[in-house]
Amino acid sequence: MKINDFVINIATVNGSGSQSANNILLRTLFRMGIPVGGKNVFPSNIAGLPTWFWIRANAAGFTGRKSTADIVVALNPQTARDDLQLLSPGGFFFHGPGLAPGTDAGRSDVTAVEVPFKALADQATDQIKIRRLIINMVYVGVLAKLLDLDFEILCQSLRDQFGGKTKVIEPNLKALELGIQFANDTIAKDKLSGLEFPFKAEKGPVPKGKILMDGNTAAALGALWGGCSFVSWYPITPSTSLVEAIHRYGSDLRKDDKGKNTLAVLQAEDELAAIAMVLGAGWAGARAMTATSGPGLSLMAEAAGYASYAEIPSVIWNVQRVGPSTGLPTRTMQGDVLASSRLSHGDKKHPLLIPGNLAECFEFGQTAFDLAERLQLLVIVLSDLDLGMNLYIDEEFDLEKPRPYDRGKVLSASDLEKRQIFERYRDVDGDGIPYRTLIGNEHRLAPYFTRGSGHNAKAHYTESSSEYEENMKRLERKWESARKLMPAPVIRLQHLRSATGSVGGEGATGIIFYGSTLAVMNEVEAELKKQNQSLDSLRLRGYPFSDEVVAFIRDHQRVIVIEQNRDAQMKSLLAADHPEIAPKLSSLLHFDGTPITSDVILQKLNPYLEQESRRG
Repeated sequence: MKINDFVINIATVNGSGSQSANNILLRTLFRMGIPVGGKNVFPSNIAGLPTWFWIRANAAGFTGRKSTADIVVALNPQTARDDLQLLSPGGFFFHGPGLAPGTDAGRSDVTAVEVPFKALADQATDQIKIRRLIINMVYVGVLAKLLDLDFEILCQSLRDQFGGKTKVIEPNLKALELGIQFANDTIAKDKLSGLEFPFKAEKGPVPKGKILMDGNTAAALGALWGGCSFVSWYPITPSTSLVEAIHRYGSDLRKDDKGKNTLAVLQAEDELAAIAMVLGAGWAGARAMTATSGPGLSLMAEAAGYASYAEIPSVIWNVQRVGPSTGLPTRTMQGDVLASSRLSHGDKKHPLLIPGNLAECFEFGQTAFDLAERLQLLVIVLSDLDLGMNLYIDEEFDLEKPRPYDRGKVLSASDLEKRQIFERYRDVDGDGIPYRTLIGNEHRLAPYFTRGSGHNAKAHYTESSSEYEENMKRLERKWESARKLMPAPVIRLQHLRSATGSVGGEGATGIIFYGSTLAVMNEVEAELKKQNQSLDSLRLRGYPFSDEVVAFIRDHQRVIVIEQNRDAQMKSLLAADHPEIAPKLSSLLHFDGTPITSDVILQKLNPYLEQESRRG
């Protein structure tokens, strides 16, 4: 019997109402104190195409996606044969009448169980429109009985999902009960053709101090907590829900003492207009941002260049996906690393923040604004669809000690009175970061012209080659200042260090990874430990790269960069910034649009581990 250790794959079609049922199942497991994660793999259309929802429960806390499932619920005849192949040996395949693939599917090592989903749903209500939707609650009931889910918690999760709407709750509860009854009377009675159902969900301590949330919601709350006062956007999956969450929570969280709104959320006519509005608001002193994905980011390129050269604080949350609308727009990818770092024209580089969990999505909500104002640059946060739209467990956010906002080098009227001189683009402190004034400063020295690349230190128009060159050198000094302000990487060392701090051993290998790959790396390290293997690891959280990143690579004979893209984009960025360490870098790539799994990483690591074993 496997207790709190199973993977469920629910195969339906988009628009069938399965998302509500799947969330009820997931939240029930969470509220029972079981570590759990959910992955929604869905198509780009509104309705009709295949969609899958993966639920993984694991007592050790390994909740990243697996390549195969223990339990498959198949309600889509178009994918039933393929869904069967996703079952692990010994798994269970729940299907409707006529949906079971024939014996030629070659899976004599699994158990198929027929469930009359539609017939049971028809018994739950006489409302024709609802019957199609509550089919999903039937499989929730079947699984609830077989897994021994807590019925009270299950019903409360259902009520919470539908917000107390009695007309919706009642037929769903009835369908749930019919599913439970069927499992009790039919499936459990004959014990699955002599087999005992081998998976159980065992209730543990109430998960105090834990939250179950998606990364976009965490990012939205973090932005609000971090002082966001202006958002302009144009809808695009998978970033839309981030701005929707800002709008939803901002109406309560962003009000002054008199109850007046201190937040504006505007839907622009396109992405170019959205980023242009952000620049205007950022220039005026607002903490301003937009959210988009790769195709939208492309449309923002020209304005991104202007933000860099004119040095206007601004923030873009780029929730990455595979590609444009005709590709796989609702699949996950880390494919915008290079595009984001060099977005637009000319010699410019944008700081990147790369969250890996809910806590960092929340934290970077403020950090992005702090960096943008401190550096007077566009800051791009690189999330992805997996982290942004899927559900994760994390610790509650710490709201007891709010960080003061870092507004950077802003001069007040009294500051100007003491200085008697103000040149907008002059490097006074040697760090490349000039001083600025904000609109509303009435001092006679405060006004200046905001200009793109053709300006001198006084913000005067110029086409002087020497003045342009000097300005570009100053911006490079600013970039070096940014290097010291980025979030430090998270380093986990498994090997003993020498007296000098370097790694010993001819074949010492390290791993670099970033973003949502974090969800499976603890499991990778645990599996390696079982094999008496260990690898040092470094998780990147920002660009430009800090000195710790370069030192980590220099301290290893080989460093494998794990990425969810085809072209090894982060490896390319590392090599471009530090060509002297490029020969040490190797790639482990995953780019089929699904969240990376520990299985994939371990399989692709094997050749490197074998080489290291031979050297050892």
